[in-house]
Amino acid sequence: MKKNASICDANSCFMCRNCIKEWQPAIALGKKNIKLKKGEVLFKEGEPVQGVYFVYSGSMKVYKKWDDDKELIVRFAKGGAMLGHRGLGGNLVYPISAAALEPSVVCFIDTNLFEATLKTNSEFTAQLIHFLVQELYESEKKMRNLAHMPVKGRVAEALLHLKELFGEDDKGCINIDLSRQDLASFAGATYETVFRMINELVKDKLIKLSGKSIAIADADGLAKLAVN
Repeated sequence: MKKNASICDANSCFMCRNCIKEWQPAIALGKKNIKLKKGEVLFKEGEPVQGVYFVYSGSMKVYKKWDDDKELIVRFAKGGAMLGHRGLGGNLVYPISAAALEPSVVCFIDTNLFEATLKTNSEFTAQLIHFLVQELYESEKKMRNLAHMPVKGRVAEALLHLKELFGEDDKGCINIDLSRQDLASFAGATYETVFRMINELVKDKLIKLSGKSIAIADADGLAKLAVN
């Protein structure tokens, strides 16, 4: 993990975009950029909260430990997304962990500056509430799916979500280098089960494989599997 002077602009993150222009110099003075290598952990579950982070470039996974050697991926974050906010208030420890899926740069805002920004920028505070409500909805939906949706449906929904979030590359594959283990952790299943489901989806002509990459061949077919 390497800290640098600020390299992002006023339109690069969720906070900057929604703050008044007069507040921009305060953000520019107080923020710090952190460069992460692929697989590097930004913060760990249980660590004391220092502040919040905004993804400038690259992509991150947000996850929670499940037993000693397993993890459940809560969500993925790409450019502009916020991380670490779940640790604010309460016990002031991070209830989740975050790590880079690829070389990434994040912008760090310490707790004092973040709280001052909330008090000074009503539009940012309003947009933050909308963001948190949507995140709560997605978390509740994920919990329901884990309890009631078959694994094949959860894998189908995960693939559709990844395509929507990251888009497609020039070969038509989902534009993120994601391991099968991370896909399993996001779908809430074992690696072996997800491997089997992937093969079934290929056989059903709903997806195509190109090396480690996955292309969606029939989005409507996947969506039918994901209906709960």
